[in-house]
Amino acid sequence: MSHVGVPRGTARKRRSLALLTTGVLTLPVLAGCSSGDSGASGTTAPQDIAVAARNLVAEGGTVNWAVDALPTTLNAFQADADSTTTRITGALLPTLFPLDAQGRPRLNPDYLESAKVVESEPRQVVLYRLNQQAVWSDGREIGAADFVAQWRALSGKDTAFWTARNAGYERIEKIERGADDLEVRVTFAKPYADWRSLFSPLYPKEVTGSPDAFNDGARTTLKATSGPFRLRGVDKKTGEVTLVRNPRWWGSPAKLDSLVFRAVAPQNRTEALIAGKVDVADIDAAAAHRIAQAAGGKGADGKPLAQGPGAQGPGVQEGPAAALRSWAVVHGSDAKAAAAALAAREKNRAAAEAYATEQSGLRAYAVRKSLEPAYTQLALNGESGPLADDRVRRAVARALNRQELVDTVLGPLGLPAQPLGSHLALAGQPAYKDSSGALGGHDTEEAQALLADAGWTPEGAVKKSDGTKAGSEAGKKEAGKKDAEKKDAEKKDAERKEAEKKGTKAGAADGKTGDGAGEREPGADDGLYIVGDDNKPGDSGPAGAATHVLAPAPTAAFHSSALLRQAGYLSGSGTSEDVPSRVAAQDKRPGGAAGAYAPAGTAAPAQVPDGRRGPLGKDGKPLTLRFVLPSGPGSEPLRSVGDKISAMLEAVGIRTEITKVPDENYFKDHVASGAYDLALYSWPATAYPATDDRPIFAKPVPATDGSLLVEQNYTRVGTDHIDQLFDRALSELDEDTAQDLMKQADARIWAAAGSIPLYQRPQLVATDRKLANVGAFGFGAPHYQDIGFKKPQAAGAPANKKK
Repeated sequence: MSHVGVPRGTARKRRSLALLTTGVLTLPVLAGCSSGDSGASGTTAPQDIAVAARNLVAEGGTVNWAVDALPTTLNAFQADADSTTTRITGALLPTLFPLDAQGRPRLNPDYLESAKVVESEPRQVVLYRLNQQAVWSDGREIGAADFVAQWRALSGKDTAFWTARNAGYERIEKIERGADDLEVRVTFAKPYADWRSLFSPLYPKEVTGSPDAFNDGARTTLKATSGPFRLRGVDKKTGEVTLVRNPRWWGSPAKLDSLVFRAVAPQNRTEALIAGKVDVADIDAAAAHRIAQAAGGKGADGKPLAQGPGAQGPGVQEGPAAALRSWAVVHGSDAKAAAAALAAREKNRAAAEAYATEQSGLRAYAVRKSLEPAYTQLALNGESGPLADDRVRRAVARALNRQELVDTVLGPLGLPAQPLGSHLALAGQPAYKDSSGALGGHDTEEAQALLADAGWTPEGAVKKSDGTKAGSEAGKKEAGKKDAEKKDAEKKDAERKEAEKKGTKAGAADGKTGDGAGEREPGADDGLYIVGDDNKPGDSGPAGAATHVLAPAPTAAFHSSALLRQAGYLSGSGTSEDVPSRVAAQDKRPGGAAGAYAPAGTAAPAQVPDGRRGPLGKDGKPLTLRFVLPSGPGSEPLRSVGDKISAMLEAVGIRTEITKVPDENYFKDHVASGAYDLALYSWPATAYPATDDRPIFAKPVPATDGSLLVEQNYTRVGTDHIDQLFDRALSELDEDTAQDLMKQADARIWAAAGSIPLYQRPQLVATDRKLANVGAFGFGAPHYQDIGFKKPQAAGAPANKKK
């Protein structure tokens, strides 16, 4: 899965996944949301990593682990560090407080004997007691000098260090050696609740001690490491990063001889698994279905995994009736038809045999599934346009049936399907509390009432007369305009007839819209369609025209079933063209009904009964929101969710202009820049929301040049009160009080309706069936030293260690 991010200068860096925006609010429902529920809650999924005791894991072998691409840097504190950087450094460098399966930071005894706050007044002091065996791979002991060098590099005081984050480090006043070389004493100038987040990963002073070493030296190599593995090398030609067992490691020795991280694009993972090129790979639902089908339709846990489209492979869709017809054609009197049928049968047989061979290769793998420590949200850009009004944002949120969206994504995978109730914690974490009640649940009537209160009504969509009388100067001008339009239409009709003689369509070359919009060149606009636009149903222009108009959604009363059926027709073409944001021309002929522009080849569903709710507007302008979605092959689930959201919004009279853009442009050129009204993207989970989540929800402030400083708040929605709650929590050393402040902040983030959490992302990992202690880790950090191949008696078959 690709992880896309935008760096910021003064805070701990967060990245969006799968790839990838104020006012005074009245919050009467928040009184009961300020405290309580101190324990973990919500439905979660356990780790699925084929747990085995170390004595059941064989010594030796190599595991090939698929990653999206080679890391551009091995320095986790630089702006272009990514998920692969994190994965690799986790096996090479100290992490003082890795997360456990519940997303809680836990002291790592391989590096620390203890770490605690020993003083809080007049200054907070944290005392680290290091493991006396902890050394770098060059033999030097880990000590205070490494802590000091990293603090100076990340404090932000020396701009020569190109850092992407310094949150927490800027609060440190000094670092000293303690009673002996094993103690490191850190004194803070300001209290810092998230002190456990610091010095992870910890780099040797040779990396952080100078700007040159920090900026360039650690991008492609690490001369000294301190983990169960050490770095052998990075091979750009083969796309591999090779780690080997660290002979100086003092902890439990690594079971594997080597661990190879191999760059394999997500769309090529299934092929790589079939060829045996990788042993561990994050996969999508389609690949998971194929592996489950190869295993008799069951996952690694023995439970059925719902079959996806195409999971049965080619050649199996032909039923008895089709087979009988094929036999009749082959043995019929038409020799030409018989030959074609025989060729088709042979092609189908060859495809089925190839598929069966591939499935045989996939039987060597199991699908490990859990919930990824990340959530997908619907972002509402509140900077300008209709969504600048908090009533419209709340109406959008109330129009969503989040449970239906969650069921669509997680239900078929057999994962807990429960809407996420927090922006700041995931289900299972101690800080989790469902605060969505501060905004309210699915209620189309309430959504319509909010829109009406904001001035968006069916009557407002109709452009009012300017009040001029017949025969007035304005009327004469209008009549003259109509005459000109009539002449222009006659000219275009003549041009079209001439063009038809030459085998072309009028309007295809110049791409003009209007009455001839349906005759444009096929594929010219596949990246954009409008749900709820005003066009005559079924009128798609002359035969062969590329544009198809869909029937409108039914009224809100029928949306639960019919809307979702319609959403299946709105899946899009998946084009990678970056189509400019614009509203397609409307068909102004009498009798026009709300519909939707759809990509070429999309069939129109049946019309719905009359009496449906029409589009809303204000002062003659329709309520239309720009909905940007990624177009890449790995983004189908996101687009499917987007289509369903559009259908739900149409049920309350909100039209959506859907634009599909290339994955590589989606986050930077649209989400981060604010060129959207609605967007779907993800944020990773964190154990430190006061630090990591503040820039995501901080109130934007004007810059001196007139621009808006948004940090990572790409919805541009925030309040002073939310900022104050984050600031208080960041300095609160009592963990229960800090968690309570974060729950209060989350309730107000819900009420502001800039971000609507939908679901925790599914985590699907294919692993060799003989592997142990690897798979879908969920929140937890991998224990790289425990990963390996099961011994014969544990695996139930002869070990097949890879060399």
